[in-house]
Amino acid sequence: MSDAQSPHAHSLPTHSLPLAGVRVLDLTRALAGPFCTMILGDLGADVIKVEPLAGDMIRQWGPFDRGTSAYYLSGNRNKRAMAVDFRDPRALELLRAMAVRCDVVVENFRPGAAEAMGLDHDSLAARNERLIHASVTGFGRTGPAGDRPGFDQIAQGYSGLMSVTGSEASGPVRVGVAIGDQTAGMWCAIGILAALAERSTTGKGRRVETSLLAGLVGLMSVQAQRYLSLGEVPGLAGNTHPVIAPYGVFETADGPLNIAPATDDMWKRLCAVLGLQHLPDDSRYATNAARIERRQALKDLIETKLREGTRKQWSDKLLAADIPAGPINTLADVFADEQVQHLRLAEEVEHAELGRIRQVGSPIVLDGRHGQSIRRAPPVLGEHTFEILEEFGYSRSDLDALASAGVIRQHGQPA
Repeated sequence: MSDAQSPHAHSLPTHSLPLAGVRVLDLTRALAGPFCTMILGDLGADVIKVEPLAGDMIRQWGPFDRGTSAYYLSGNRNKRAMAVDFRDPRALELLRAMAVRCDVVVENFRPGAAEAMGLDHDSLAARNERLIHASVTGFGRTGPAGDRPGFDQIAQGYSGLMSVTGSEASGPVRVGVAIGDQTAGMWCAIGILAALAERSTTGKGRRVETSLLAGLVGLMSVQAQRYLSLGEVPGLAGNTHPVIAPYGVFETADGPLNIAPATDDMWKRLCAVLGLQHLPDDSRYATNAARIERRQALKDLIETKLREGTRKQWSDKLLAADIPAGPINTLADVFADEQVQHLRLAEEVEHAELGRIRQVGSPIVLDGRHGQSIRRAPPVLGEHTFEILEEFGYSRSDLDALASAGVIRQHGQPA
């Protein structure tokens, strides 16, 4: 619970969300940090997003919906926003005063920047031992690469992820979303949640750190373990499973289909559905190890049969035989899909400038409440500056003076 909660604090129904009453000062920009704080906001925290007067850099990234960045919209739901001049000592003092009255501070400055502004863990924790200070960097806060800036594509390559993503024909390929940023944000949110749980018994906060590099290495799973245990350096996996065959993408008469027969029983049922009943008794394909050795020959046999029918026909047959299978959807397919609609993964919310918009909501469902995760649309720049600072004890005359001096900016007020 925050040390200071104003009776005038604006709130929307939270259905008693787990983080209701937790106040987060969000000093992050671009994607990794904002993705972390968005998760906290989804879970009920009061997230105060602080931006420079020109706005988070991500507001300039296209494509744009009537002048508003779709990139920004994708990572900033369930937050309030204020704008300050980070170069003005008065703004920094204001932020330091706010920080020590919050439960969590999250930043993703380059190493050393938070210290220069007096917004680092040691400076703030000295004034509030309950404070949880979280940071996301590109390569870690220390070490030979610690001073490098964090960019998703660089981290995808550096972490080894791109070395196993793609095919022989394509070469290494980046994942189609900013997986390094988002993974780091998720790990950071997990660390914050753990620190909040611990604080409820110890009364003390923690420093929580992660990086794009560490977050992706932490996802390398069996590929990393293959190297650490066996000395194997995995290559490009393409659309096949690294240690199971057959498993992956297969061509039908009208396009590709994912099939995932992960067990020997599923493999036998797959052969029965395809009319290849002899294969399980063929020593060349009897075991998973043998099938991996002859992966391409097996894929050719399977695709010869699959090309006799369509994706829909084969999906129906495979699913009826309890064999996991499914289409490779476009995003238009995804949001038209009955199951996606049933789960209400796209929600509607009222935006201050755009009106009613649709957004992807939180994938976390609490108490069966599908499609109820977005309480606030992503804020416009400085939308809540005065509202937030009034909660922290500033008078309207104080705020008018700070705004006139260019220290803060409130949306709708003269610049």
